Amino acid sequence: MNPFSVPLNLPEADVKLRPSRRGIEIYDPLRRRWLLLQPEEWVRQQFTAFLISHLGVPASRMANEVTVRLNDTVKRCDTVVYDPQLRPLCIVEYKAPNVTLSAHTVEQIARYNLVLGVGWLIISNGLRHACFRVTPEGLAPMSALPSYAQMTVEA
Repeated sequence: MNPFSVPLNLPEADVKLRPSRRGIEIYDPLRRRWLLLQPEEWVRQQFTAFLISHLGVPASRMANEVTVRLNDTVKRCDTVVYDPQLRPLCIVEYKAPNVTLSAHTVEQIARYNLVLGVGWLIISNGLRHACFRVTPEGLAPMSALPSYAQMTVEA
């Protein structure tokens, strides 16, 4: 059941929703807590379920809202995927479906990568998804989202 009017370009995941005084809440199994349901959070929960069920990312190798310190500011990476040795492997940045993915979105995630130094960057608004391989020459757009096995082999 999609609580929003726009269907996402993702297989619908079985997520937990509940009413509360604040509004509808959604359960984040990675953070093990209930959160107020917002469009970006809906994308996050659907996409992390997709990473697990379709791309083979173990839930134990992901974290949501990972804090990074960039210069004198504290930022949060939406999702970080870790390799089997628990080193950061991929950063995923989410936007609400009504937010267009743009060069600004790519610049945002690239700034986070100045701290984490991962090999893969993924952005999604639930409707469109883009993946970039980080190379010595810069960001190389990928034609498809990589599986966890591909990310770890090519790390």
